[in-house]
Amino acid sequence: MKVISLVTQKGGSGKSTLCVSLAVAAQEAGHAVCILEMDRQGTASQWSQARSGQAPEVAQVTADKLDGVIGRLQGASYDFIFIDTPGVDSPGTHSAIRQSDLCLIPCRPTPADLRSVSPTLAAIHRLEKDFAFVLSQTPTKGFRVRDTSKGLAVLGVLADVAVVSRTDHQDAVGAGQGVTEFAPEGQAAGEMRRLWAWIDNRTKGLPHVQAA
Repeated sequence: MKVISLVTQKGGSGKSTLCVSLAVAAQEAGHAVCILEMDRQGTASQWSQARSGQAPEVAQVTADKLDGVIGRLQGASYDFIFIDTPGVDSPGTHSAIRQSDLCLIPCRPTPADLRSVSPTLAAIHRLEKDFAFVLSQTPTKGFRVRDTSKGLAVLGVLADVAVVSRTDHQDAVGAGQGVTEFAPEGQAAGEMRRLWAWIDNRTKGLPHVQAA
């Protein structure tokens, strides 16, 4: 079992939207997955309710319960656990990082977002965790995407698939679906499948070490 957390102390980066669609893409690729939601906004839980019990399962968890929940899930049949964290520097975010095999840091192509990754990076480096940046909510092209990509590549690994800002993402969440379910042949769905394939490949060879 591998634990993937979506972390950034910058609100509005699209963590929850990315989390649920990645979980669905992983499930469609044949993996057993679940989502642990630490964000009090409850986007993933509301999305799950709209699915009327259809997998993947979403469970809300607090920072003080996370370690125990992860420990219990070790005995379950899940291949991947996704953790949706709050968009603030909090004990919950640090707990999620500590339990993760891979931390994904969504970043929009703006100077403010690029500057805001420092606290997240500091926590990840301190806990010696593997991580990758994911460019999110990007225009289809332009200097902002190019410049932000260069800046993130200097700071660490950048996923080679950007998540372009497309209405399919918001419409899918509203419908209680992953973007690959909502518009299977759409560009957003293709990008999400490629991003999941990149992440899946990144996690191969990473042994899960449960935090003490």
